[in-house]
Amino acid sequence: MDETASRTRNGSAGGVRGTLVLGLGGTVDYELEWDAVVIERLARHHGVRRSELITTAPIVDERSLLVTVLAFVVSGAGVERFVASSDIIESFAAHFAFAATLGGTGVRAGLVLNALGIPSIQHLVSIDDTVRRLLPPAITYVSSAAEDTLDPHLIVQYPAGTRVELDDGVIVAPASNRLIFANDPPNRNMVIAPVLADELARSCVFLVSGFNTMQDHGLLEQRLDDVRAAMASLPADALVYYEDAGFYTRDFAATVRARLMPLIDVYGMNEDELQEYLGRDVDLLDADDVARALADVRDIVPAATLLVHTRYWAIAVGVSAHRHRSALSSAVVVAATRYRVGDALTKRSVDETSTMSQHSGGAEVVAVVERRLAGAVGVPAFDLDVATPTTIGLGDTFVGGFLAGFVAEQEHGHEYEQEQA
Repeated sequence: MDETASRTRNGSAGGVRGTLVLGLGGTVDYELEWDAVVIERLARHHGVRRSELITTAPIVDERSLLVTVLAFVVSGAGVERFVASSDIIESFAAHFAFAATLGGTGVRAGLVLNALGIPSIQHLVSIDDTVRRLLPPAITYVSSAAEDTLDPHLIVQYPAGTRVELDDGVIVAPASNRLIFANDPPNRNMVIAPVLADELARSCVFLVSGFNTMQDHGLLEQRLDDVRAAMASLPADALVYYEDAGFYTRDFAATVRARLMPLIDVYGMNEDELQEYLGRDVDLLDADDVARALADVRDIVPAATLLVHTRYWAIAVGVSAHRHRSALSSAVVVAATRYRVGDALTKRSVDETSTMSQHSGGAEVVAVVERRLAGAVGVPAFDLDVATPTTIGLGDTFVGGFLAGFVAEQEHGHEYEQEQA
């Protein structure tokens, strides 16, 4: 841990008398429409065999990208991986129908907030006409980019039960999930805009994400210095939410934790990141295994609130976890709504989701963990039967839902203060 042990406090946000600043970088995503027929054709063309499917090989061409996709389909896992060139992404995407959308945790969380009527400010490290066209008017931005660039991220969403026939056998996805592939120099360099400090001085929320794509440790240290300096202007009551991700260089995650942990109020991660930290699989419907996993990961990530969100439940642990139950509930229902309706998410569709059944297995896990771990707060996920679920951006949507819940809490508190006055 370095010399600064706590966030400098320069004032109070007071209710929601402040902005939501979301960062640190956005992306342009190519969202592929999964087509097993095209996948099988590519596999035959490249001579891909089931026996060679591994998840850890470098992605240096279209064939190795295809091998990696198929390997993760077999596992049912989701992941974010580096590719040697954006040309590989362009080449692979050209075989499929795809939509160009906006990505990045901050941007997708901002789009969710926008759908719920809450404006935000994005900190971007890249910009082009696609971003300008797709960002809603209520989402403003600051950018550190010196020029327009486009380095698309490839998003592959595969459905549960999808079958792909290879020369030496058939693979079947045990679950639906999403894969992200990218080579994005602006996000890899993560230049921080000098005006970030000014924006944070007026904020009530700061969302930090995106360091996972960086690959130069010295540069990472510099960017962490820049962010910490900007965070010195945060108001006293501003919420700092850090969302973990699949680090291209795993050791860098420890550097980020060491430098930012004292400044983080809520530290979020998904089930894949939980298992990566622990180096073992976790049975998400086994309450004993989940309780052990949460206790173990808490030793690695001793945040004031550590929040793990999965397909079956979301559970927060830590000394401040109890403060965030309603925000946690908001996060779960909003993420479930995206799973149901995708980009058509609205306040009305969120309200509809809230009336649906929650997952009984998830509810059992939450009940046991809340009894076993002091201060644990959990919410079961929803048990949804959807023909074409959306798995892209669920974690980012969860974050947006959490921040929407936090804003609602603050608005309620502010209204109460006014009534008492």
